[in-house]
Amino acid sequence: MNEQYGASWATAIQATLHCLTGCAIGEVLGMVLGTAFGLHNAATVVLSIVLAFVFGYGLTMRGVLKSGMDLRAAFKVALAADTVSIAVMELIDNTVVVAIPGAMDAGLASLLFWLALALSLAVAFVVTVPVNKWMIGRGLGHAKVHAHHHH
Repeated sequence: MNEQYGASWATAIQATLHCLTGCAIGEVLGMVLGTAFGLHNAATVVLSIVLAFVFGYGLTMRGVLKSGMDLRAAFKVALAADTVSIAVMELIDNTVVVAIPGAMDAGLASLLFWLALALSLAVAFVVTVPVNKWMIGRGLGHAKVHAHHHH
């Protein structure tokens, strides 16, 4: 096991929480917009996924740009750090929301909609933590971000 990156569970959880923040903002915004505009469920899911990637990468880039890196390099770091993490998270949370009967059609005023969304993000978090731990332990994923952070 390559421990030079210190791939502890704490590090993996922190990386996953970071990813979850961007994913959750994009996911909720996508679901809210899709529902508000009366989009088809498939279109709503696609919108949520696109926004999750936008916010996920955006949060990572914000941190990396503070270290003085230019935009293009920062985007490459974000891509390397977050693509797998966001993809796993989105796959899981959208599958869970779609699998819960009526959740997608429940509407924004419905408790079912918000409970389904919260549950889906919680499940996605639990599944993504070990993925991130494995990647960071190999110098992948968020290990690439930490190389550029000034502590």
